[in-house]
Amino acid sequence: MLATYLTGDPTDRPPLLIVHGLFGSARNWNVIAKRLSDERQVIGVDMRNHGDSAFQPTHSYPDMAADLAQVIAAHGGRADVLGHSMGGKAAMMLALTRPEMVNRLVVADIAPVAYGHSQSHLIDAMRAVDLSRVETRRDADEQLSAAVPEAGVRAFLLQSLDVKGRRWRLNHDVLDRDMGKATGWPEGVEGRFDGPVFMLSGAESDYVRPEHRDAIKGYFPKARFAKIPGAGHWLHADKPREFEAAVRAFLNA
Repeated sequence: MLATYLTGDPTDRPPLLIVHGLFGSARNWNVIAKRLSDERQVIGVDMRNHGDSAFQPTHSYPDMAADLAQVIAAHGGRADVLGHSMGGKAAMMLALTRPEMVNRLVVADIAPVAYGHSQSHLIDAMRAVDLSRVETRRDADEQLSAAVPEAGVRAFLLQSLDVKGRRWRLNHDVLDRDMGKATGWPEGVEGRFDGPVFMLSGAESDYVRPEHRDAIKGYFPKARFAKIPGAGHWLHADKPREFEAAVRAFLNA
């Protein structure tokens, strides 16, 4: 069972399950979860090989979807699901394999396709940090800065560093080995989800492209598309109020 965090009390509406992206954790979504919990209970999770969830020997989308199904089964059996990036792919896989568990689906800035990029360079950078010399987060930030010049990316990665325990809350070995599975999309995925789907993207991101629409519509015939101006791939961090408003409007439609 994934590490699970509940915000707000159960209501007559389905709970909202939030699924984070690669190298993230439920804590990245605390602000959004708290704000959306005024109308429904919000369930945050740390995905396998992330955060406080168990480190597992595999990191595939069928495995991640099965993990999410287990969480939903423990909280009433049906939920609205919001997934970002890797979490969006896991959420899509869940909807395709266990459609009875998903009420409404929000996919944030990702498509059900294979991408050519790898994030293994960030794993290399985290591995290179000498944790024996880390007393504060700033110490680790200074070590990361040569390999990761973007301050925002470093801050995001460092949310997964347990400074006191001098360990990363990420299973670098499995995530590195299965990086192709995380950036890819399994071949031969069948199924269709006929429920409401909201493909919400950052206007400054190129993760969801016009050429992806046929694949999206093949799996999700009722998919609606929208973009948040001024937001990139981390749209919930770039424009949190606009993101929250768009998700809320869709969930309450």
